[in-house]
Amino acid sequence: MSRENLELVRSIYAAWEDGDFSLAEWADPEIEYVGVDGPDPESVKGLAAMARSFRTWLSTWQEFRLEATEYRVLDSERVLVLDRSSGRGKTSGLDLGRIESQGAWLFHVRDGRVTRMVRYLDRDRALEASGLGE
Repeated sequence: MSRENLELVRSIYAAWEDGDFSLAEWADPEIEYVGVDGPDPESVKGLAAMARSFRTWLSTWQEFRLEATEYRVLDSERVLVLDRSSGRGKTSGLDLGRIESQGAWLFHVRDGRVTRMVRYLDRDRALEASGLGE
């Protein structure tokens, strides 16, 4: 099952890397989305709430991009993706590319659907929470 989960997560990231955050056929209708850190930590449940959260986040950036740098299968239901972000804040002008923003997403997958996604803007925190920290 972990191989199928890895391929599912890779397909999600392929769309995200192309700038397409609109697809959600991979998500369980009751998906839990958690933003652990950053300026607006949150936890929401359901596709509509997750979509609102994504729209809000993306609306604050110009040309926001994600690039996966590493995929780690943690167990039969969890895949951790280490990534790099880039973009420029619409209001602040903050350029993520210049500060090398490196974060991670933890995907929980069951029966071919993502049931929980956890966003970490701090990669070290993600590694520690996943039991991979030093």
